[in-house]
Amino acid sequence: MSDNRVWSYSATLMGSPILLKLFANNEALAARVFGLIKRYEDLLTVNRAHSQVMDINHAAGQHPVAVSRPVYELIKCAKAASMVQDSAFNLAIGPLVKLWRIGFKGDRVPPADEITARLRITHPQDVVLNDTDGSVFLTQPGMEIDLGAIAKGFIADRVRDYLHQQDVRDGLINLGGNVQTLGTPQGSWSIGLKKPFSSSDALVGSIDVVNKSVVTSGTYERYFEQDGKRWHHILDPRSGYPLDNELDSVTIISRDSLDGDIWTTLIFGLGVEKGCALLKQREDIEAIFVTKNRDIILSSQRQFRFTPCDDSYRITDCTA
Repeated sequence: MSDNRVWSYSATLMGSPILLKLFANNEALAARVFGLIKRYEDLLTVNRAHSQVMDINHAAGQHPVAVSRPVYELIKCAKAASMVQDSAFNLAIGPLVKLWRIGFKGDRVPPADEITARLRITHPQDVVLNDTDGSVFLTQPGMEIDLGAIAKGFIADRVRDYLHQQDVRDGLINLGGNVQTLGTPQGSWSIGLKKPFSSSDALVGSIDVVNKSVVTSGTYERYFEQDGKRWHHILDPRSGYPLDNELDSVTIISRDSLDGDIWTTLIFGLGVEKGCALLKQREDIEAIFVTKNRDIILSSQRQFRFTPCDDSYRITDCTA
C-alpha cells in the first residue's frame, strides 16, 4: 500500500509491464483484470504461432477465417483507419514489421528490394471483411495483419468497462504507453510525459486528466542504430521505412484509448502543421507534440492540463 489509499498491482503482459491502481485492497479483482488482459492478448497477438489473428494470417491467399465478434469489430475498425487517404495507420503492415524486426533480435536496415517486395502485400483494401459471418480474408499470399498499433487501446477500454461493471469508480490502468483513467481522485490524475532518449524517469512535463485516456507513441520506445542513424519502430506504410519528420513523440488525450492508438499513428504521419489542422475538426481529440527541436506543441487543452518540468523545451500551441 502507498500513500493516499492507492493500491498498485503489476504484471507483465503483451511484452510490457502492466500497472493497475485501485483505491481499495482487492487482489481478487486485480487478478481478474490481468486475466482479462491475458485472454485478449491470446486472441490478438502475432508474436506466437496461434491466435485468432494468426489464424487469419496463416490462411492468407487461401480462404476466409471466421473470428469472434470482438476481434472482428477491432479488425473492422483498424481497416477503416487504414483506408483514410494517405493514412500512416495500416493493419496490413505485418510483413514490413517482421522484415525490420525492430525491438527484436536481428533488427537491421533491410535491402531496398526486400522492402519494395513487402510493400506489395501490405494494401489494406486486400483485407476483405464479411459482416454476415464475421470472417476475414487476406486476398494475397504472404499478407499479415498486425494489430499491435491498436490492441493495447482496445484492451485498455475493455478493462475500464469491466471495472465500471464491478462498481469501481476510481482507478487507473497503464498498459505501457496506454493509460486509461477512471474517476477524479483528488481532482485529477497526473500522467508523466517522458523526455525522449533519456532515463526512464526523466519527464518533459505532466498531463492532468479526468476520465480520459492518455496514449503516447514515441520514436525512443523501440529503435536501433546503424551507420550512425537511429531507426525507430513507427513504420511509414507508404514508404516502408520508419517515419522521418520533426516529431519525437505524439500524445493523444481522448475518452477511449482505442482512439488514442489510432490518432497517435495518424497524427505522427501528418506532422505538426497538418496534425493541428486535422485536430481542429475533432473537439473530442487532443494532442501534445514533442519535436526533435525541443518544442512542445499543445492543442486546445479542453480535456487536459499540461505542466512543464524541463526548461530546455519551448511551449507553444497549435495556433502559433
